[in-house]
Amino acid sequence: MECAGHVAGSAVFIDLYFAKKSKKMTARNTYKIKSEVWLYPGMVGWHFMSVPKKQSEDIKKRFGAKAKGWGSLPVAVKIGKTSWTTSIFPDKKSGTYLLPLKAQVRKKEGIRQGDMVNFGLVIKA
Repeated sequence: MECAGHVAGSAVFIDLYFAKKSKKMTARNTYKIKSEVWLYPGMVGWHFMSVPKKQSEDIKKRFGAKAKGWGSLPVAVKIGKTSWTTSIFPDKKSGTYLLPLKAQVRKKEGIRQGDMVNFGLVIKA
């Protein structure tokens, strides 16, 4: 996993979809991340990407108090040309947040288990 951290010039990476949908969008809640797609053990078909530990710690520190059920945080995500809203979930075992990757997104972007994927993440909490 690799992460560039906060994105100062987020307009280059995050399109107007996020600006219109997320009134709280700032460079402080926007991340540019690279992570490997993995299959959740024991749950056939559930694909995830992990937010790197350093960025997960930062997200928890700054937004953890605003977490919803199961510690989830609402986010907007962009991979390639595909944008959607979902939530990230804390994983106590790894100390990271997990981003579920919908089958529809994987199909549209040609993503498979084991692929390294660049994505933009906007915390909407």
